[in-house]
Amino acid sequence: MSSVFYDRFERHSNAEGLKAHATHYCPGCGHGLAHKYLAEAIEELGIQDRVVAVSPVGCSVFLYYYFDVGNTQAAHGRAPAVALGHKMANPDSVVVSYQGDGDLASIGLAEIVSAAQMGIPLTVIFVNNAIYGMTGGQMAPTSLMGQKTATSPHGRAVMAGQPMKMAELISGLDGPVYVERVALFDAKNRNRAKKAIKKALQIQAEGRGLAFVEVLAECPTHLKMNPEEAEAWVREKMLPVFPLGVKKDSVPEPWFKPQAPSFDPEKVMQLVGGSSDHTERHCTTFPTHLDLHDVSLKLAGSGGDGAQTAAMLIAHAGINEGFDATHIPSYGPESRGGTSYADVHVAKEEVHNPAAPKPHIVIAFNSPSLVKFGPTVRPGGTILYDSSVVKNPGKFLEGVKVYGVPMTEIAVDLGKAMVKNIVALGALQAATGLFPKETFLAAIRKALKEKCAMIPLNEQAFAWGVKAVETLSS
Repeated sequence: MSSVFYDRFERHSNAEGLKAHATHYCPGCGHGLAHKYLAEAIEELGIQDRVVAVSPVGCSVFLYYYFDVGNTQAAHGRAPAVALGHKMANPDSVVVSYQGDGDLASIGLAEIVSAAQMGIPLTVIFVNNAIYGMTGGQMAPTSLMGQKTATSPHGRAVMAGQPMKMAELISGLDGPVYVERVALFDAKNRNRAKKAIKKALQIQAEGRGLAFVEVLAECPTHLKMNPEEAEAWVREKMLPVFPLGVKKDSVPEPWFKPQAPSFDPEKVMQLVGGSSDHTERHCTTFPTHLDLHDVSLKLAGSGGDGAQTAAMLIAHAGINEGFDATHIPSYGPESRGGTSYADVHVAKEEVHNPAAPKPHIVIAFNSPSLVKFGPTVRPGGTILYDSSVVKNPGKFLEGVKVYGVPMTEIAVDLGKAMVKNIVALGALQAATGLFPKETFLAAIRKALKEKCAMIPLNEQAFAWGVKAVETLSS
């Protein structure tokens, strides 16, 4: 087995020269020792090929530059949630959530408490240096009373609350099996820290449960001290607030032996309500008249207008034709009446960014949506709006084709106002030729396979949408 640390660190000088072998951490920083003990434990336990390290925002963010193990970056505070995903996708993995105090005890508090209460075997290394280290030295949940920081220049006061004791909080939950707080300020405590980290890994490797190790660490930079002074500060100031020792040790017999999840396409489709039924394709080519590689759309309206359903049908239609397609919804505060919009992409090969800030096509079901998103349509694009409710569409970029279709009026005349979104799909087909008519209709019929009686009405709505645009164009 190779060393757990990389021989060279890409972080420095493109892995060339002396800096290729140097840590980026400040002199005296506790992260370096925590990294060392974690690497040694991984090597001693022989689990390098099983380890996945998850590091989020903060001083821990560059852990992946040093460790030759599986690595995932997580959003600020979300490492436990990402770690759970790794563990459940690959139960035999040994997943380490490596986090700082600003990350775990502040923005990620809900995630760590939820993950710990679940008790799924994970190893959490929590580095507590009483400060937001990387992001400017702000007050952290663990900052001491009276401690001066960038956001508490006069010292942490009572109104900011007391320092949060995470080891005690986590040990009070039912899920964790091992919780210990250790320190790094002298040889004896460093040895204890190394043993605690190794034990936390071993507990997970053996399928016994979730382990949490809090490491009291030095941050000489933000304490404005040299390393020796910072060590003394941890010993004299932090220990009275954060007493060391084992807070919980109720390690059970090995119990975590779930089957690895299936990634078989047939089983996954059944799980999500999909189908392996063959869908006839009607496109002879990608709609390159709109874009050579990726067509983007934005559909928007009030909650209940059906923008999300129409967006989903467009995405399904694209997938049925063998293209890649994405649908990203955005809802207002209410399911009915609040603003709702969706970004849709249909790509010849792969959607690289599902957002649509400058769409080729906008479908607006009300005036606020048209005002907000109409101007974002790129030159040469298309706008479709419901002229039943939008009486003054305004002006848009030169070259943008604009179609006012009475979507609501048509739907009401057909006896069901809810099908105005299907009228919009018919108008979309006629105005842009995104897909052939049968592509849209196949997606609509498939979506209504459990409500077959609704299919004729929706087919009529689609046909009237097509006719409305053809009439405008004639």
